[in-house]
Amino acid sequence: MAERFQDKVCVITGATSGIGRAAAEQMGREGGKVAVLGRDAKAGREVVSVIRAAGGEARFVSCDVGRDAHLRRAVERVLGYWGRVDVLVNDAATMTFEPILKLDPAEWDQLMNVNLRALFRLCQLCLPHMKNGSIVAISSVHAHQTTPNVVPYAASKGAMEAFVRGLSQEIPHTHARINAVAPGAVDTPMLWENPNVKSGKEEVTGQIGTPAELAEAICFLASSDANFINGTSLVVDGGRLATL
Repeated sequence: MAERFQDKVCVITGATSGIGRAAAEQMGREGGKVAVLGRDAKAGREVVSVIRAAGGEARFVSCDVGRDAHLRRAVERVLGYWGRVDVLVNDAATMTFEPILKLDPAEWDQLMNVNLRALFRLCQLCLPHMKNGSIVAISSVHAHQTTPNVVPYAASKGAMEAFVRGLSQEIPHTHARINAVAPGAVDTPMLWENPNVKSGKEEVTGQIGTPAELAEAICFLASSDANFINGTSLVVDGGRLATL
């Protein structure tokens, strides 16, 4: 496999598990200098070890993306290590499972901080240090078709895709491209820890993707293979959305 990320500095949030981890490990295998951002230090060190064992370069950066001070400190650390940012993958996310009429406003605010505001702030913090860079935001099929009791999550992902379209018009493509990947059902903790899935209220039908399959799409959009793709959302769901 060609090393599409050779010597590129790749910042990935939510990189200690699931889709984010798979993307971090693939970029590491393809020559990237990977900043593994997350809250779980033990898992983060494990990801770093996997990347280094494969001959890559990586560092764990502790970061709660819902906290602005953490975001600023994380980007400062990355710049201290490598001096620039070439790729940003915004994967960290959270969900709520309450009807809107019962939802605590604080839960709404926290979800929007993690799912949407973090992308906004990371773009502000990273873009001044990017040239011919690439940003990939991890959205969801919920941005296009959703179910009851996950309205904040769906709203955050719909707004994320609007953000991607708008920001692509504000920055020259020679500076950075920005796109989104919208996964369907993927074999990650977020899927199986969903209380609606656990209780059987929500049935997971059809094809279930793997984190590695999503990482392939993310790495494609982040790489020079996708130089002519900007401001769009790529649905990667095994055809699930077409059946909803």
